[in-house]
Amino acid sequence: MDHTAMHSPHFSAQFPAMRMRRMRRDPFSRALMRENVVTAADLIYPVFILEGTNQREPVLSMPGVERVSVDLLLKVAEECVNLGIPVLALFPVIDAALKTPDGVEATNPEGLVPRAVRELKKHFPQLGILTDVALDPYTSHGQDGLIDDNGYVINDITTDMLVRQALAQADAGVDVVAPSDMMDGRIGAIRQALEEKNHIHTRIMAYSAKYASAFYGPFRDAVGSAKNLGKGDKNQYQMDPANSDEALREVAGDLQEGADMVMVKPGMPYLDIVRRVKDEFKVPTFAYQVSGEYAMIKAAAQNGWLDHDKVMMEAMLAFKRAGADGVLTYFALDIARKLKQA
Repeated sequence: MDHTAMHSPHFSAQFPAMRMRRMRRDPFSRALMRENVVTAADLIYPVFILEGTNQREPVLSMPGVERVSVDLLLKVAEECVNLGIPVLALFPVIDAALKTPDGVEATNPEGLVPRAVRELKKHFPQLGILTDVALDPYTSHGQDGLIDDNGYVINDITTDMLVRQALAQADAGVDVVAPSDMMDGRIGAIRQALEEKNHIHTRIMAYSAKYASAFYGPFRDAVGSAKNLGKGDKNQYQMDPANSDEALREVAGDLQEGADMVMVKPGMPYLDIVRRVKDEFKVPTFAYQVSGEYAMIKAAAQNGWLDHDKVMMEAMLAFKRAGADGVLTYFALDIARKLKQA
């Protein structure tokens, strides 16, 4: 017998005095000891928006997900409010004619995202609105920043453009700006600019540990950046999937620069990172259940290989158990509807 185990603070008794299955026997006792619960308040719903009126385009690699024009976005927002989903996240599909090497359309105060934000805040002021701060939907080359002659993304001039983008969004009334670009120092630059313009209540959700992942494929189809990126990759600024300690350094830096919340992306394959971040910093920590994760579950369910709803809800529990305070997920409406039925 290991006598050290008997003195562990977690030691209570041994079999048969302790039968672990006793508390699992009935629904009431399982409910009494349940450590994590999923609610609608845990959800952030990402939506792809496009120009025009009454426009609706399915994303083929993401069954059930559509690109919608702003007028139809309002109906989505209304459903979020009715279901208790607290935040809607916007990702734009930009007309190819507006894409340039520097992505300057991202800074246009009359661009697609600022217009969508103003409409949403006018009709649903109680709904939190989150906007992506990154240039890849706007650049003709599909990278998240401005590039040199060798295709290398130049950090500091990219940050200058990101600051202008974040200010255009804040001026439109957005609640949360979410820089997803992984440039060094951009959180501090954006925070300083927001303070100087008296946007002191604008929150920053930093994509602090964003990995150079193969799970993003369907998203790039959805926003239309896949063709622009071509065979290029983002390894020079997004994190190496092999690394964990590096994520803690990234998070620490973003918090020091003024981030209110931090994000780990992708989600389920990186739950170890979520747990490390939450344990180390104890700050609001979020995860993004990315397009590839969503597509895999959808495809398996359509083939009859998995129970769609059970897997969807189990995945959410896994995020909560790992320490995530909330999750960006394309399942948000489905999850919230299911919770309402329960």
